[in-house]
Amino acid sequence: MTAAALTSPAAASRTVTTVRSDAAGDLLDLLPARGGLSWVRRGEGLVGWGEAARLEVTGPRALADAAAWWDEYTAGLDVDDALGVPGSGPVLFGSIAFDPVAGTSVFVVPEVVVGRRDGVGWITAVGTAPTAPVPTALDDGPAPRLRYADGALDPASWCAAVAQAVQRIDAGELAKVVLARDLFVSSDVPLDPRRMLRRLAARFPDCWTFAVDGLLGATPELLLRRTGRRLSARVLAGTAPRGAGAEDERLARALLASPKDRAEHSLAVDSLVRALEPYCDTLDSPAEPQLLTLANVRHLATDVVGTQAARGRASGADLLELVGAVHPTAAVCGTPTPDAAALIGELEGMDRGRYAGPVGWLDATGDGEFGLALRCAELVGDDGARLFAGCGIVAGSDPAAELAETQSKFAAFQAALEG
Repeated sequence: MTAAALTSPAAASRTVTTVRSDAAGDLLDLLPARGGLSWVRRGEGLVGWGEAARLEVTGPRALADAAAWWDEYTAGLDVDDALGVPGSGPVLFGSIAFDPVAGTSVFVVPEVVVGRRDGVGWITAVGTAPTAPVPTALDDGPAPRLRYADGALDPASWCAAVAQAVQRIDAGELAKVVLARDLFVSSDVPLDPRRMLRRLAARFPDCWTFAVDGLLGATPELLLRRTGRRLSARVLAGTAPRGAGAEDERLARALLASPKDRAEHSLAVDSLVRALEPYCDTLDSPAEPQLLTLANVRHLATDVVGTQAARGRASGADLLELVGAVHPTAAVCGTPTPDAAALIGELEGMDRGRYAGPVGWLDATGDGEFGLALRCAELVGDDGARLFAGCGIVAGSDPAAELAETQSKFAAFQAALEG
């Protein structure tokens, strides 16, 4: 069932204007105190604010309904876009539920979008003429006092759930399942999402810093990018902590050589490739993973690239259909997917909402980028947030080690909260 689209008066004019802008500075510095939208990596990407239109959707046809709504919305627009690059013109930000059938996915058309790609900047405005954006200042107030509380499962109970999952894997019921935890935080002062986003971007420049409807984070995993017929993805699975000096190098070598982590990574790559193959004329997946080094952890990473089919039904698949076809991968659910999803519902004890779901943007031409909502938190009111972290559980997984991995992943967002 699809919720009604909510439109603001700005959308009534149906005019969208994009102009080039050479304004310098950080895109994230332009965001307002509330309601900002973001998809930024290494200073490039998109930020937006205001709501020209909004869609909340759930049910078995959630992504198909969203795609049809976006097509109908853009078909009625009067667009003046001299740049014609991916992300210029009308843009739709989306945050999709981990389970789109049961959860609510949110799509927002901003009134204003500021973008930058390959050093070229632009401003898009709906209903009004684009004007030069002004950076927003942050007050240097006292550091907030934060209180943390366990989410659905305390650490001991979560470790017990991991142990049960390993038993089920050893019994041959499935090969992998991803189990996540949540952690609640409350503050004595209102939390400023702009400050958190800036800190995340500064600490994790190789991640995509995102914000959509109160869900914000820095994800290292690109679920799917579409530029014309070119498709690409970055698959991550297999994680190791960072160390100091020689210990850091030892941990890196151990991750590359780990049979457990290599097996987990192969399952994630294979699940993406299998889902994407029917839509592609060509699809290339390297045989060996690389190391992705972040401030707090390392991951095994594989970049997959392909060309969407030029003929047949697959040639007409839009980005949201492709996203729906590949999600959830083994990187966030497990394999086989139905068995892993059922076990998540049995053992995890929480509603993931939009955590680990696709998050990103698409434009009116069908280009766009969607990552997975990882290393993230969902704002709760003005002074609270719900943090998420998950781990891939396979044969040989140790509950204590997996718990430590979630703590490392929580730390990414905790640093943004605490400064």
